Amino acid sequence: MKSVNINADLHCHSTASDGTLLPKEVVTRAADNGVEMLSLTDHDTTAGLDEAYLAAQEKHIRLIPGIELSVTWQEKLLHIIGLDIDPEHRPLKLGIRMLKDLREERALEMGRRLDKAGYSNAYENARRLAGNGNVTRTHFARHLIEAGLAKDFNDVFKRFLVRGKPGYYRVDWAPMEDAIDWITGAGGIAVIAHPMRYKLTASWLNRVIAGFRQAGGEGIEVVCGHNSTDDNERSAMFARKHGLLASQGSDFHEPGKWVELGKLAKLPVGLEPVWQKWV
Repeated sequence: MKSVNINADLHCHSTASDGTLLPKEVVTRAADNGVEMLSLTDHDTTAGLDEAYLAAQEKHIRLIPGIELSVTWQEKLLHIIGLDIDPEHRPLKLGIRMLKDLREERALEMGRRLDKAGYSNAYENARRLAGNGNVTRTHFARHLIEAGLAKDFNDVFKRFLVRGKPGYYRVDWAPMEDAIDWITGAGGIAVIAHPMRYKLTASWLNRVIAGFRQAGGEGIEVVCGHNSTDDNERSAMFARKHGLLASQGSDFHEPGKWVELGKLAKLPVGLEPVWQKWV
């Protein structure tokens, strides 16, 4: 098994989706932290990649074009990362368009529901924070914190944005099989993002991964910024069991509130890194 030691961060976000730094600022911060290979994986958009490419050339850092797609599989929300994609692949672009429309539908309905519950202008403020990007739940959360209605992200999601709370609205995202087809058709590798974050039982996660593999998925994010050491080891176990390539990423969104770009634990032993394909 070929093992490549490299400081790779293959999952992070910019203002193109729900991060707080511009794409060029994300690249610069990653380079300053010693990252050698970076993938910008904004939610359901590739809008930040052109700016990131230019910054990567200036900073002499390898940029792997990426995206994080929202999918639904057996009524469960999952995130699938596409690495080394061609952003101009037409089916991928059409899929992104569909997801953009779904995000706007959700944002408008979340705003209506929050308005009805007495929290006025939530959509307008979330849109302000999103700028030209897709409005996400993170933007609603930032607004509610900014307005003094919640103390932090955990408080927001607990009181406002989960099932049964005033700002919750469920949509069906892209079918997992379709999202993987878009990624592989665009020349990329599909990776299950932060598997421990879904809070699934081992039985359910095995079912998800089996479906993912059958649809053409190849990788799993073993080391993630949210993970404990035990989470990393559990993810590694699933990678070995299902013969998946191992990825890692900080899932960085903003300074001070997330694990820093490039500041990750090492991959557990006995895994095949996904980035060996690009070195």
